[in-house]
Amino acid sequence: MSLGGRRRRGRGRIYVGNLPTDVREKDLEDLFYKYGRIREIELKNRHGLVPFAFVRFEDPRDAEDAIYGRNGYDYGQCRLRVEFPRTYGGLPPSGSWQDLKDHMREAGDVCYADVQKDGMGMVEYLRKEDMEYALRKLDDTKFRSHEGETSYIRVYPERSTSYGYSRSRSGSRGRDSPYQSRGSPHYFSPFRPY
Repeated sequence: MSLGGRRRRGRGRIYVGNLPTDVREKDLEDLFYKYGRIREIELKNRHGLVPFAFVRFEDPRDAEDAIYGRNGYDYGQCRLRVEFPRTYGGLPPSGSWQDLKDHMREAGDVCYADVQKDGMGMVEYLRKEDMEYALRKLDDTKFRSHEGETSYIRVYPERSTSYGYSRSRSGSRGRDSPYQSRGSPHYFSPFRPY
């Protein structure tokens, strides 16, 4: 949820994918507590699918540090995928998570979709290649809700607003981020009705 109506949705929130099937919230807390104060852990562990989670930190810079420290990390038999979540914007008011999931399936296998009241949504793909294809092919495409409302949605990579900062051993923040050029796709858009 955006704070004060001015902060962008998702600040401090990270996506954690490719988790082992027996993962628990406590395991995620143990993996990420060293990066900063955790506000919320949302574990999605559906039978038959690879589990994934969203972890929200109090400070968005801690989320960046967690991405840098844990993306590609070997956890048990799994190599973790840790990045900022991707969202879609410009959805009509009647657009549901199922509508978004159906629309985004044109790019590949969608394992998670969610829609917020402000016209924003998030989608997670099973494969990175599908997400990259969505960035290229589904930006500025016509979206139709189950009630027939249409709009054009925007899809583009977003970086955290504190982009370019990292934590040194002393705990202070510095400008020389080794992951400055790392950006994971996140989608946003102004509402543009058809």
